[in-house]
Amino acid sequence: MTEAVIRNKPGMASVKDMPILQDGPPPGGFAPVRFARRIPNKGPSAMAIFLAAFGAFSYGMYQVGKGNKIRRYAAKPPSSLLGHFSNCELVLKSFAFCRALKEEKYAARRAILPLLQAEEDERFVKEWKKYLEYEAEVMKDVPGWKVGESVYNSGRWMPPATGELRPEVW
Repeated sequence: MTEAVIRNKPGMASVKDMPILQDGPPPGGFAPVRFARRIPNKGPSAMAIFLAAFGAFSYGMYQVGKGNKIRRYAAKPPSSLLGHFSNCELVLKSFAFCRALKEEKYAARRAILPLLQAEEDERFVKEWKKYLEYEAEVMKDVPGWKVGESVYNSGRWMPPATGELRPEVW
């Protein structure tokens, strides 16, 4: 709806001809603006947070110490220890069992490592031959280029960067 229709002044020539309507404050004025800093006191106090953090830290350190004792006595438990703590023998036996399982897992890994390394070496040699053939094809027009020779003059052989001969890694 146009301003002329709202104010019942048809055919006005200019906005300047319109009567001035200005908003003012409501009768009695606006409510006072609260500008004072009033922050509500919510949440725990600093002392409560500190005590909670200290308690959590203390409990964690207690658990670490307990675990260290179990680990220390698992290898060579003193005879006096088994009589003083309840369930200590059970804990030590279970810890020794877990330790034996870990040792078995590491022994199996050590046993299979040469086989895995041999397979990787075989794969590397095949890929290296493909790489040298590709290099010879690409650099055939470059005079003086020696296929397979390192562009770095360090005197040491370095394996290619990871992924250079492994397109499946890309």
